[in-house]
Amino acid sequence: MPDRSPLRVAFTYIAWKQWAGGYNYQLNLFAALARHCPGKIAPVLFADAHDATEELAPFSEISGVEVVVSPAFYRNIGLVDAIATGIDHKAANEFEARDIDVVFENARFFGWRLPFPVMAWFPDFQHIRLPQLFSPSARLRRNLGFRVQIASGRSILLSSESALRDYRASYPGRSNTVFVARFATEPSPDLLTADASAILNQYRLPRKFFYLPNQFWRHKNHQAVIDALTILKKRGVNLVIVASGSGEDPREPNYFTNIMNQVRDRGIEANFCYLGMIPRPHVYALMRISIALINPSRFEGWSSTVEEAKSFGAPMILSDIDVHREQAGTDARFFGVDDAKALASHLSNVWAESAPTAVRELRPGHEMRVASFAKDIVSAIERSIEHPHP
Repeated sequence: MPDRSPLRVAFTYIAWKQWAGGYNYQLNLFAALARHCPGKIAPVLFADAHDATEELAPFSEISGVEVVVSPAFYRNIGLVDAIATGIDHKAANEFEARDIDVVFENARFFGWRLPFPVMAWFPDFQHIRLPQLFSPSARLRRNLGFRVQIASGRSILLSSESALRDYRASYPGRSNTVFVARFATEPSPDLLTADASAILNQYRLPRKFFYLPNQFWRHKNHQAVIDALTILKKRGVNLVIVASGSGEDPREPNYFTNIMNQVRDRGIEANFCYLGMIPRPHVYALMRISIALINPSRFEGWSSTVEEAKSFGAPMILSDIDVHREQAGTDARFFGVDDAKALASHLSNVWAESAPTAVRELRPGHEMRVASFAKDIVSAIERSIEHPHP
């Protein structure tokens, strides 16, 4: 391991509009490192000039984070070079110029001959568990990407024990070093300053509502929520679910439109309120004042919305998948991913039992989870350098 501190670690920027979960992962990771492991890791975030300046700004405000804008990081511009020659020369030159010690590789392969230690983050194995949600070409690209990173001897970082089981089942007999670091969230104070009452007035929302802050991708399973609301409407139960998140999915461009058409055709417009992409302080305000968080997802590597709900002690209604059980334990109500009747029952019961809530504050003990996450990341990076794969 380089005889210096902090270690300079290269990260490739994940755009918020492309993947909000990945964006939040990076932002929370850097904040956690700065607060709980100061002087250990110096994140160097590489972005392209096409990336939104306002999205990059919060990273620059975190102590110890350096943001580098370079054309070498425009989408996957160096992928052909990485595959043909074994090294993404443009990216490698940037790493050299910025005195990088180790590369954190996510959704981009820099080549098996990259002259830096590399730790590859595999957020999840959705393409293996839910292959029907990917086109053949997308599934092939993701399979090849994971396999070439494994074959190149990368250390592998996973976000849950559930993902570790998937990894071992999918790639048996591999000798790569594998680490698990459970993500935990610690919102910065500026994200908690929004006036919840003003936010409700701005969006014309009632004081009592459920919150569903998931992007409209098929595996996020909004369909179960629409079906549950339809069941409740027939029973004469009227409640409100507020949804936010991107309606764009390049894999299935019509998915959002189909969901919203169902909302209209089933006459549940008053029960399902979609806000679109909203500022992150507004997301936290709605999370803190909702009567419960809903996450009906069919698959997660590690759910950031569940972590956020846990941090504020918000009640949760979650799909019964392994990673949700791992995250929430007994602190949630669970339903089968295709069991709209069970979801409808949970919604009806919580609605009947709940009154409009006061704004929740961060719960004592959340810092321990965040500190553990930061320390696990530091340990993984240090060990991946000390014991590189042969």
